[in-house]
Amino acid sequence: MDVLSDAIAAMRTGRPHSSRTVRFAPWGIRFPASEGAGFHVVLQGTAWLLPPAAAGGDVAPAPVRLGPGDVVLLTHGIGYGLADHPDSPLTDAVPLPDGSWPTPPDRGPVDAEETLLLCGAYQLNRTRPHPLLAELPPYVHIPARVGAHPRLRAAVELLGAELAEPLPGSDAIVPALLDTLLLSLLRTWWLAERADRSTGWSAALADPAVAAALRALHGDPAHPWTVEELGALGGLSRAAFARRFTTLVGRPPLAYLTWWRMTTAGRLLRADDLPLRAVAQRSGYSSEFAFAKAFKREYGTAPGRYRAAS
Repeated sequence: MDVLSDAIAAMRTGRPHSSRTVRFAPWGIRFPASEGAGFHVVLQGTAWLLPPAAAGGDVAPAPVRLGPGDVVLLTHGIGYGLADHPDSPLTDAVPLPDGSWPTPPDRGPVDAEETLLLCGAYQLNRTRPHPLLAELPPYVHIPARVGAHPRLRAAVELLGAELAEPLPGSDAIVPALLDTLLLSLLRTWWLAERADRSTGWSAALADPAVAAALRALHGDPAHPWTVEELGALGGLSRAAFARRFTTLVGRPPLAYLTWWRMTTAGRLLRADDLPLRAVAQRSGYSSEFAFAKAFKREYGTAPGRYRAAS
């Protein structure tokens, strides 16, 4: 898997939810804090996002107007609001038992302004967030522009069509389209951001030498990588590569490798019934004892207990 796909897979849990809904002015919804990430697409009409404050901030940013075709992703599970107008009162959104949001009836007052929305939510495991996602802003807003982001627009149109008219196979198609939309959203944002950033994951994925090393680490985390070997993939000396990787990624190459191996091990323990020896081998450890020791140092508990508690 590539790095972005791997980062999403490491955090994604459960089944994503989505709905296509009509709102009639006045309306306002307050979404509570959650472990997941939510998105909204304005298909028709307008809406206002009442954004969450940044981490550690006391004051939320100014409301953001969303026009037809605009897409917004709420990334960190912080509470936020969505309304027809910034001054409209907000009603708390209460999720259904399966984690989805109830759909209001498609009716409203005569001549009321109508807004058609495509909304969804992803469940994420935030106990071990990938730094690639952790550096995202509180929300990602991608305005509609004629001819821009064709792949993202195609994912939105396909998802909207499936929700508007479910057909045989929709139960399998919709979750796949939701994952496609999430990856398309994030890729669109990073491609726009990387030109303006000299450090961080946007810059790391744009740097040929660091990106080649990350692809190698994610492609085969069990391989006994050396810094010299990783640097050679991008044509750099050991020292030059180590400096560049540490500056952009935020930790030295082998420290990141160890972190990713343990993240991979945690995902395998949660999702599969593989024997511990097999999990150890896929995580780069030939000894089950050495793996258990490293895992306990990283997670504070033994692999077996971690699996039982997941």
